[in-house]
Amino acid sequence: MFLRRIELQRDNISSYNQYPFSIPSIKNLDQLDLHNKVTFFVGENGSGKSTLLEAIADKCEFNTAGGGRNNFYEVDASESSLGDYIRLSWLPKVTNGFFLRAESFYNFATHIDTLGTGPYGGKSLHHQSHGEAFFSLFSNRFRGRGIYLLDEPEAALSPARQLAFLRILHDLVQEDDSQFIIATHSPILLGYPEAVILSFDNGEITEIEYEETDHFQLTKYFLQNREKFLKDILEEE
Repeated sequence: MFLRRIELQRDNISSYNQYPFSIPSIKNLDQLDLHNKVTFFVGENGSGKSTLLEAIADKCEFNTAGGGRNNFYEVDASESSLGDYIRLSWLPKVTNGFFLRAESFYNFATHIDTLGTGPYGGKSLHHQSHGEAFFSLFSNRFRGRGIYLLDEPEAALSPARQLAFLRILHDLVQEDDSQFIIATHSPILLGYPEAVILSFDNGEITEIEYEETDHFQLTKYFLQNREKFLKDILEEE
């Protein structure tokens, strides 16, 4: 493990009434200790998980639109408003890594094309399907000891590809001593063994078990009661 602690520098915050400090999970954050090579951020949209992940990427000096330290390009609204207010504690500090931001991956692919470098599966990321491009990134760019910050990597991955991604993640963690922090809605990814799951719901960041996540409970209920579930939703007045 490399990143050990995230602290909110409260003395530098003038007001908690403005974004992102108005987000309950951020407002109530003092420090967050990380004690596992794989940490998942979960929570409803707007709960703050992507906001904090982006701030970590900013402090790592990764491009907050997606990329590593050496990917220089600009995307509207890609700056992190929280990055200036957190402190990261490392042991040891690493500079290798990557920030995947699913919503702006197209811009990263365009950036790579302008460089004319980077064999991502032997062809331009734009000449691959969305899922293939994601997987090419995982397979070719994620190398060696590093910290990898992923915001909803399942966005372009089929269930089978998500399982294959877990194998890549596992190899990087076990063989290359890498660290992952992943914001996700995927019950498949959340099932990675011995990972720490941090929930951003209920106004604070708390560690929960896999079976306690809404992702697991809702998916399990749906699969076991599909007809009743759909009838209740589609026929309610």
